[in-house]
Amino acid sequence: MVVPPWLERLLTTGFFHVCGDHPNSSRNECNMFCLDCNIDSFCFYCRNANHKDHQVIQIRRSSYHDVVRVSEIQKVLDISGVQTYVINSARVLFLNERPQPKGSKSTPSSSSHVCEICRRTLLDTLCFCSLGCKFAGIKANMDTSSAAPDSMQKPEGGGGAGASSSRSTASRRKGIPRRAPFRS
Repeated sequence: MVVPPWLERLLTTGFFHVCGDHPNSSRNECNMFCLDCNIDSFCFYCRNANHKDHQVIQIRRSSYHDVVRVSEIQKVLDISGVQTYVINSARVLFLNERPQPKGSKSTPSSSSHVCEICRRTLLDTLCFCSLGCKFAGIKANMDTSSAAPDSMQKPEGGGGAGASSSRSTASRRKGIPRRAPFRS
């Protein structure tokens, strides 16, 4: 099992605070993470100065939670089994587990699709609600030495079988459209 060395740091890093090096500049919000350096979050200006040719992902906010665009993260990480959402016309996934809405505790009988870690209700037949839950699931499988997915690290060859199967499911039509017959 190969988990990228930067993943745990990404999941525990705080984002969206004012950059200490650029406190009086606009765009000084620390919302970027360098996969090569594996250090704390940084702002737009720090990226231009220190991380020009590095692999950097931008973290975004959705309803007070950190998200990352699927198009950015799937290049470097296997995200199969993680629930994705469309927010502002961009497909994203949540970095960490979100608290359950009050009064909607999911039980196996109330919903057939729940996160294996936090039991949050999922929209699709997936295993995890966030990248953090998938990481926790992999760590639990590693600790118990049970059968776990081959790798969370994205293979060097590009798209894997998991990525193509999720794409084909998303673009599949519900059925063949049929016209109503003409009346004479």
